[in-house]
Amino acid sequence: MLNFDARALALLNRLNENGYEAFLVGGCVRDALRNVEIHDYDVTTSALPQETLACFPDCPVIETGIRHGTVTVLWEGLPVEVTTYRVDGGYSDGRHPDGVRFTPSLEEDLARRDFTVNAMAFSPLRGFCDPFGGRVDLEAGILRCVGDPSRRFSEDSLRILRGLRFSSVTGFSLEFQTKSALIALREGLQKVSAERIREEFVKLICGTHAEAILREFPQVIGVFLPEILPTVGFDQRNYHHCHTLYEHTLAVLSAVPPLPHLRLAALLHDVAKPETFSLDEGGTGHFYGHAQRSAERADEILRRLRFDNETRRAVVTLIRHHDGPLEESEGSVRRKLNKLGDLFFDYLALCRADTLGLAPEFHGRISHFDRLEVLARKILAENPCLREKDLAVNGHDLMLLGYRGPQIGAALRRLLDAVLDGAVENEKELLLQYLNREDET
Repeated sequence: MLNFDARALALLNRLNENGYEAFLVGGCVRDALRNVEIHDYDVTTSALPQETLACFPDCPVIETGIRHGTVTVLWEGLPVEVTTYRVDGGYSDGRHPDGVRFTPSLEEDLARRDFTVNAMAFSPLRGFCDPFGGRVDLEAGILRCVGDPSRRFSEDSLRILRGLRFSSVTGFSLEFQTKSALIALREGLQKVSAERIREEFVKLICGTHAEAILREFPQVIGVFLPEILPTVGFDQRNYHHCHTLYEHTLAVLSAVPPLPHLRLAALLHDVAKPETFSLDEGGTGHFYGHAQRSAERADEILRRLRFDNETRRAVVTLIRHHDGPLEESEGSVRRKLNKLGDLFFDYLALCRADTLGLAPEFHGRISHFDRLEVLARKILAENPCLREKDLAVNGHDLMLLGYRGPQIGAALRRLLDAVLDGAVENEKELLLQYLNREDET
């Protein structure tokens, strides 16, 4: 039994009752056959846009793209995009159709779609319509373009990245001609907006099979992320490493949880290693300052791809801190908690993954990060003072002691340093006594 939402089926029935053909189409049909959760519902219908509007006088309707035949019907809280059967015109910009022509043929409508697994339609009245063998490809785990792959990717270059993203998420393999056209036409991604690249790329790197896709298609990813290309095949010439730089990067990415900021940090944590590479007299490779330089490169990349400020801050911070040693002491952990805040445990996750990307004889270092986590959780359970605002004294208290202007901020910073180091307890009287002793010396 297919797991379609009853509300979507009721919407189909409304169109049928008014004399129109109507089918669920695309991703919702594909996901129902895969028995995975359906996130979006799309309907294709013989009804023209104004006829669709007339069928739903009792529902909120958004004229999403009515010029191209699409309206969104809100049926009992479920948004459903309803689009008239159509044939797309030319794609002069390599991204959007110049125009559309409505057609009475469902098969013509399905022929314009990207991949066979997305070109299936279903109706309770007529069952499946699958003129391009999408169901067979779905069962075989194959991603194949509808018709000529070169034409499909030339029409809309985002399909190149969408194909890789879908393969990363599902594990489907790209059919030979589809793969060949995808690689040959990869430069078309330069026509796609940064926002759309970002959206698809984040889903790709968070996919279960991201490591395999990134390994097979670096030349495609390099169209919009050229900074990774120098890492491919790069010999690190260092006894800590048994992998090339790109292989190390992929191992780290695969070892962190599939959260966007962590996967991005893993992908970019060593991106500047090639430009900081040097050899000592013994022929060993070193990468002095690579963490800071990689953080700078990551910031440039994330700005270029229009990431939000919070994601950019998290990724850049994690990369900047990933390579520095951290002692197993309460003072050191308090200071790191002060610097990283809620990113501290993500920092540990990245460090563990970075360790797993080293030569096997160094994997035992992971226990160091396990002990750091235990220590950090112990500290946090004690409701510690980690920031100036947590101090038991404030600027007003210091003004009463005669501090003025910049002196207040400097004194608060001194007090926080002392608390973080364990030199004084975070109690008002003790803090003021500590300041008084410091001022006397």
